[in-house]
Amino acid sequence: MVEHDAPGTVREAYDAVAATYEEMFRDSLRDSPLDRAMLGVLAEVVRAGGAGRVADLGCGPGHVTAHLDGLGLEAFGVDASPAMIELARRAHPHLRFEVGSMAALDIADGALDGVLSRWSVIHTPPSELPPILGEFHRVLAPGGHLLIAFSASEGPAHPTQVFDHAVAPAHRWWPDHLSALLREYGLTETARTVREPEPTDRRQFQEIHLLARKT
Repeated sequence: MVEHDAPGTVREAYDAVAATYEEMFRDSLRDSPLDRAMLGVLAEVVRAGGAGRVADLGCGPGHVTAHLDGLGLEAFGVDASPAMIELARRAHPHLRFEVGSMAALDIADGALDGVLSRWSVIHTPPSELPPILGEFHRVLAPGGHLLIAFSASEGPAHPTQVFDHAVAPAHRWWPDHLSALLREYGLTETARTVREPEPTDRRQFQEIHLLARKT
């Protein structure tokens, strides 16, 4: 799940750990019923619109893209890490995966019915997030849906917080703050889930899923 490519350090870091990352997370959805449920909700609302073209942005090794495909969506993946894309193509040769940046997507205006951004903006500094949200809005068709997942900050007094990620410095967001940013870019929140950390979790952060619709 790579995006911020300021001097390329994050991309290079994920390239270096791509094989380990794939091994760690290829079966992660199996033990994450809430994540599966939210992906299922995304699939249902997209299919209800009569179409199903969805981009998994920050797709990593492609396991979530493949899950979306299994839910009946026309899913494809984009990631900034060439090593991740190589692994995704190898594991899921029937699906399309491309190297690309969320800040400048090679996707036509209004071409998508859904966008998934699952922990793919965590390495993006707050000042650089607005252009990415603008891209989400641009590539979605009217009425299209965005599902964005991220770790929550500690409260409204700290709308964003830096934390020590295993691969590169990362950011947490206060959900209401990120929801307001989405609204500024024509993406209106329709639902959210909050997963409380388990006692065994290394990081005691809430995990948030926000579902939004292009208005």
